[in-house]
Amino acid sequence: MKKIPVHFAALVPALVRILAPARLPALAGLVLAFSLALAAPSPAAPLSFKDGERFSFRVGWGIFGHAGEITIAARAEESAGLPQVRITTDTTTKGLVRKLYAFDGQAESVFDGNDGRMLAASATTSSKERKTKAMAVFDYASAKVRYEDMLRPHRSTDIPLPAGQPMDLITSLIEARAWDLKVGDRRPTTVMFDDEFYELTLVAERIEDVDTPSGRCAALVILPVMEKDPKGMFKRGGTVRVWISQDERRLPVKLEVSMRYGTGTAWLTDYTPPTAPSSRLSAMP
Repeated sequence: MKKIPVHFAALVPALVRILAPARLPALAGLVLAFSLALAAPSPAAPLSFKDGERFSFRVGWGIFGHAGEITIAARAEESAGLPQVRITTDTTTKGLVRKLYAFDGQAESVFDGNDGRMLAASATTSSKERKTKAMAVFDYASAKVRYEDMLRPHRSTDIPLPAGQPMDLITSLIEARAWDLKVGDRRPTTVMFDDEFYELTLVAERIEDVDTPSGRCAALVILPVMEKDPKGMFKRGGTVRVWISQDERRLPVKLEVSMRYGTGTAWLTDYTPPTAPSSRLSAMP
């Protein structure tokens, strides 16, 4: 079998990992396995995710229109009589890309149903090169996160909990639909990546007509930027964008990760509204 190019092998899992909420917070020597954690400075508020809501994305890269898939689903539940929202994410490579780079990831994030604070997160990933299995439990009383690496116990540790409302990146990007942002608006955000916190600003760049699997629609483009002392992917010129439709549903119709070796895009192909029958979008033109 032909060996997959290095830059391709780097971009596809990077897109899947960045867009899926499976990275867990970590300190030095720990890798955030599957998503960034965001801490918004605004007061705690219930999530916009509702019981039964489901998003399905098709991931493409270059000539590969179906390099992978991401599915995100929300479920309302109770624990000890307290309301919670459980968000599950499944990611996988598909088609020819899977033959060249097989990757699967499953993640769960649990949020308080009243104030939207993250309570716990877990992630399991599998590829030919590496497997991961970890979880994190958030203790707001002691301002710590207990990180447990099941496969590499020496990496388990207690992590200082940042101020604000920690959240994985994909949840934060989708939550942007509830912020009522207008072009030019800027929302400060603290990002935890590896063993550092990044001070970012989410910028509402413009309204753009974008071709989606269900047709053309107007969407607000939101870009996280690191304006002071850029580092990591931001120093290397990497960018992440989300397109939020400007109709009454405010759906994340497109997600994009650009790096110097290419751009990966995730298109919303299926959406199930809360506790309602599936609203399947038409096939990609």
